[in-house]
This record gives sequence, structure tokens and C-alpha cells, in this order.
Amino acid sequence: MSCEITVVTRAECGLCEAAEAVVAQVAAARPVTVTTVDVDADPELRAKYDWDVPVVLVDGRQVGFHRIDRARLERAVDARLAAASG
Repeated sequence: MSCEITVVTRAECGLCEAAEAVVAQVAAARPVTVTTVDVDADPELRAKYDWDVPVVLVDGRQVGFHRIDRARLERAVDARLAAASG
């Protein structure tokens, strides 16, 4: 079983780079797919998240924005993986 982590970012965003690093650390030890989406390339995402990037979603549910807490992300991913496996 796996789940999807989506990182909504934008170019030249220091917080976005930090969020991507946290996501990479969490993903390295788990069966997840990571997708990065540029908020400025999608008008719908921009309308929703413009001033909140980075935003991290786990299977479509927002689990954090701005500064991403690794422990919170790990709990969210582990919960989704546990739910998917049984």
C-alpha cells in the first residue's frame, strides 16, 4: 500500500525548499509517491493557496502549510498507510 504526498510550492520560495526537504526525509522511509505542484501554474490552486505556500497534502488532505512539522507529517502518512492496509 502507498499514499500520495503533494507539495504545493512556488519558485524562489525558501519555505518551499525547506518543506520539500522534510517531505523527502519522510518519504525516504515509506512507500509514498511525492508530487510537487507549482501554485502559480494552476489558477485554481493559486486562488486557494496563494499566500499559504508551501502546502503539504497527504492523499488530498492538507496536513501543513508554511513551516512543515516533520512529526506531524509522519503521523499523517503513517495513519493513511495503516488505514489503506487494513
